[in-house]
Amino acid sequence: MIQIKIFTFNLFSENTIILWDDESLESAVIDPGCSNADEEKILADFIKSKNLKVKYLINTHCHIDHIFGCEFVKEKYNPEYLAPELDLPLIENASMQAGMLGIDFSISIRPDGFLSEDKKLRLGKFELEFLFTPGHTSGEFCIYIPSIKSCITGDVLFNESIGRTDLWGGDYDTLIQSIQEKLLTLPDETIIFPGHGQSSTIGKEKIYNPFLNHTV
Repeated sequence: MIQIKIFTFNLFSENTIILWDDESLESAVIDPGCSNADEEKILADFIKSKNLKVKYLINTHCHIDHIFGCEFVKEKYNPEYLAPELDLPLIENASMQAGMLGIDFSISIRPDGFLSEDKKLRLGKFELEFLFTPGHTSGEFCIYIPSIKSCITGDVLFNESIGRTDLWGGDYDTLIQSIQEKLLTLPDETIIFPGHGQSSTIGKEKIYNPFLNHTV
């Protein structure tokens, strides 16, 4: 069975997610937001406590609050690092992103490969699927885990909210289209795990999310 653990890190209260198969112990670290030594230790201690093998490092998108810990995870575990190709400018200009927020931060690593809807990754015998959901950034992907009817929605869809579109690469109409075509078409019982805040379900968001047209 696929297991999920969420840590909330950094000044932006970003949700860092670990997925793992409890038989093979293969795992993926998604959007590591650990921004200091204490947060890095929390993440590493959990991975060690579960004897996890970190197979993948994945960014749903590349705003700085979701990439703070990428260098730490890559250097410590050497997983395959995958991110959206269209978000590469966000990585390459991470120091500019940070400077706009009054933060000193840069990142020297680059992805080993890129996400696509054709790419399927496995943790043990379980498959991860990728849904292209631009609008918050130009390249964002959500991660769907059909075996447990769950979706990691990054900063696309939140509990009764949606991602900002006033940042680099954002577009409101594109974001709404992504949500309607790629997320609201998932089963209503699908649990969503967003990049900030608490989890929800697709069914709940269809009814209560004030930003969505409830026509699906």
